[in-house]
Amino acid sequence: MVVKCKSFGLFGVESYPIDVEASITRGQAAFDIVGLPDAAVKESKDRVRTAFKNCGFEFPISRITVNLAPADTRKEGPIYDLPIFMALLKATGNLTSRLDDCAFLGELSLSGDVRPINGVLAMTITAKENNIKKLFVPSGNAAEGAVVDGIEVYPVKSVYQLFQHFRGIEPITPAVAEKERVESFDDIPDFSQVKGQYEVKRALEIAAAGGHNVLLIGPPGSGKSMLAKRMPGILPDMTFDEIIETTKIHSIAGTLPKGASLIHTRPFRSPHHTASYVAMSGGGGNGAVKPGEVTLANNGVLFLDELPEFGRKTIEVLRQPIEDGVVTVSRVNGKYTYPCSFMLIGAMNPCPCGYFNHPTRKCVCSENKIHRYINRVSGPLIDRFDIHIEVPPVDYEELTDKSGEEPSVEIKKRVNAARARQTERFKNSKTTCNARISDREFEQYCAIDDDAAELLKSAFETMGLSARAYNRILKVARTIADLDDSDDIKLQYVAEAIQYRSLDRKYWNKL
Repeated sequence: MVVKCKSFGLFGVESYPIDVEASITRGQAAFDIVGLPDAAVKESKDRVRTAFKNCGFEFPISRITVNLAPADTRKEGPIYDLPIFMALLKATGNLTSRLDDCAFLGELSLSGDVRPINGVLAMTITAKENNIKKLFVPSGNAAEGAVVDGIEVYPVKSVYQLFQHFRGIEPITPAVAEKERVESFDDIPDFSQVKGQYEVKRALEIAAAGGHNVLLIGPPGSGKSMLAKRMPGILPDMTFDEIIETTKIHSIAGTLPKGASLIHTRPFRSPHHTASYVAMSGGGGNGAVKPGEVTLANNGVLFLDELPEFGRKTIEVLRQPIEDGVVTVSRVNGKYTYPCSFMLIGAMNPCPCGYFNHPTRKCVCSENKIHRYINRVSGPLIDRFDIHIEVPPVDYEELTDKSGEEPSVEIKKRVNAARARQTERFKNSKTTCNARISDREFEQYCAIDDDAAELLKSAFETMGLSARAYNRILKVARTIADLDDSDDIKLQYVAEAIQYRSLDRKYWNKL
């Protein structure tokens, strides 16, 4: 007799249904798992066998075959321990309950405890889509699964507790989604702590409002990292769809905080400059493909401090994801496509010593050294930064100024208002912010009058701008107009946007 039990698998950020089939027949004692299992799945037989015995059940001395269907898709991880256990429990006659509308997920310890796994939110959504009424998951993952309406998610601490539930002795109570979370920014650095740098703060406000990429260039100690790390405090509130997408990604990657149900704040990722291109784009060894930094920063910020110190291959891998908003990782066992719609902030010194073009300190680098250092960041990547801003050193008077600086909460109000205008503008399209305006929408939403067009033409010819730079200037001008609550892109907005495209010509073309 063949017993079936339902479960789910992961492929990239998506989930798919899996039938766990168990058959016990006469013959030499053996326990085989088929259906393209990886090493962790193959080891399930040892965890299941030991948990079976330690929970007081007699393990059958027969030929046991477990099939994970569909058999042509690779199965990864220990998430099938619990469904295999339940299938064998039913196949041996220890359990007589019907499991047709149930599905199971979880890793087992040798004592029968059910351990947390990755990707429960994605699998819960797929379970609902496949008309599963009851989903049994590790108790540590119940909070994230409970946010999906229309399906009962049961927190399971041990297989013995689950056995008692199906016998009707000690029913498990379904998990309840947590109430709407009230945001707290107490642990996020505030812009009020930054003295001076008003032009830079203005540029970062524009970037946050429109989702634009920013390049910060300045000497050591001018506050580039300090400013970038305060961006989470002014980023616009996430929509519910963004919250779900972000939580799915971090659940699959195993970076979801313990006991959390949803991620409500935009991610801020700051990988070290020694990160490899695989860590940046996604991948991994032994056939496992995990989301990279570009995906973990989805709907948030990817901050690359000391940009020229990153390996050339590592930062060049960003070029395609920046344009497309997705990254595709190809491996022998398939192609994995991950979302990566992030805001890129790069920070760098203008030369190895950091004092090239400094107003008071002398640069000790040779022209050749400066040229090599600057050109570690390629022109095509520089062109993908919407806003270039020079971060000057802060003088003594600004540092000792006792007057209060504007707090992040006030900046965030303006950013939210500008993003609300964009949400209304793009309500009938997939565009989420001005930085993501498609080529088809560009002429409609970035139209300018004759005076602004003449100014832009002059800048285009004088500065040698590319077609991409032209588009990005107008997208930034569109955001400046939104911050000013204006439907039209006026001359002054275009002029300000042009200012933010000059540093690549100042540094990259000067040498």
